Amino acid sequence: MIRSSEGIEIPAILKEWCDPRRMALVVYDMQNGICRQVTGAATIIERTGTVLEAARSAGMRVAFTRHLSLPRKWMGATQLRTAMAWQRQGDPDAVEPWFPRDAEATRIVPELAPRSDEAVFDKLTMSAFDSTCLGFALRDCGVRAIALGGIAMEIGIEPTIRQATDNGFAAVVIEDACGFGNQEARDRSMATLRFLGEAVITDVAGFCGALADAG
Repeated sequence: MIRSSEGIEIPAILKEWCDPRRMALVVYDMQNGICRQVTGAATIIERTGTVLEAARSAGMRVAFTRHLSLPRKWMGATQLRTAMAWQRQGDPDAVEPWFPRDAEATRIVPELAPRSDEAVFDKLTMSAFDSTCLGFALRDCGVRAIALGGIAMEIGIEPTIRQATDNGFAAVVIEDACGFGNQEARDRSMATLRFLGEAVITDVAGFCGALADAG
């Protein structure tokens, strides 16, 4: 642990961040309707499951995010433009809400089903911090850092990681537990995160090992 002259403590290694009292695991958008669109999703489900079990065993808080679609009457210009891009439609009247609140596509995949003591944050945005109460809940519990796995790196995980820093949290990226839809876009996201240097980047084995050492 590094300490400044003002007494600020800065964890220097992953093990020091992986204190279950001060870190939460965020499982990003591991929904049925998203996972079935992504090549290699089965591997990401398996790896995220490994991370999830390690976090649960350590007593770490766990949060899940879900991307929602609002009813058509509530789909404004931004939501329609996003849906048109994702569904490759030129006509806003041709898009369909893919992720209604109670739809099968919106549910977390059964292999990673949230437990009763785990939080689920629904969102309309890409960043898990934007227009959700995730940041408030973390601060309220004294959490200083988050670890992330899920789908997809280039769409929502990168902006979540970057906004974590803007909200005063450290972010740990479990790289091989983060799926993607486009390899080139994913590689650009990781290159940006490495260039900025704000996030801690590890893999499943490294995270689970650091969590075991911290315990």
